[in-house]
Amino acid sequence: MLFGCCGSLEQAEAAHTAGFDFLEATVVSLIPEADETAFAPILERYRALPLPVRACNVFLPGDLKLTGPAVDLARARRYVETALPRARQIGAEVVVFGSGVARMIPDGFPRDEALAQLAAFLDMVADVASAAGVTIAIEPLNRKESNVINSVAEGVALAQRVNRAPIRVLADFYHMDEEGEPLSEISRHGEWLAHIHVADTGRLAPGTGGYPYATFVEELRRIGYGGMVSVECRWRDFAAEAGPAAAFLQRVFAP
Repeated sequence: MLFGCCGSLEQAEAAHTAGFDFLEATVVSLIPEADETAFAPILERYRALPLPVRACNVFLPGDLKLTGPAVDLARARRYVETALPRARQIGAEVVVFGSGVARMIPDGFPRDEALAQLAAFLDMVADVASAAGVTIAIEPLNRKESNVINSVAEGVALAQRVNRAPIRVLADFYHMDEEGEPLSEISRHGEWLAHIHVADTGRLAPGTGGYPYATFVEELRRIGYGGMVSVECRWRDFAAEAGPAAAFLQRVFAP
């Protein structure tokens, strides 16, 4: 199992020093709507990092709407066709589809129609992901961040609807806790899980709060999960907290 953290280029050195195995970067940092000349120096910086990038989050900008009457599928396709190959170029194997603002259902818009739009988007994404060699992990978000796909079960239902090999699901400890979602949903839907996010009480660093990590880890063991675990939290002092967070995860996940 590999432990990483969501962070920026500027935080990579501290993450490496802390003992993390990888960095989870943002797709938007790869400026998918800019040309290759603009991207070239960014790619060079990522390739020079002291630890690998294995995953990416923040897939879409908030103004690239996926649901409602004003969806621009042509723009979405152009974005995805650039974004996913660039994510793979910097080393990412998994791209997280959270993007709560982009997928937010507008007030009064039919939910069934919005879910059909999301399924159509992900079907298109699956084509590009297959060619790029990346997996897309649908991230359920709590209701404060999005009004659609708020549980692991809902993420799995959407993935099943799309029914494409690259489309999987993420379980995020913070969002599950915010929604009061039973951790048993992890083992219930284990075959669909491709990535994990963790935090602790108040969305602070792992090991600083009261989240039931023993239960969380046991659920992942039940499904034989051996993939990546990324810290996605609110750091108060990254340089000071990253090392203890990495050590905590290594300890609680130890066989």
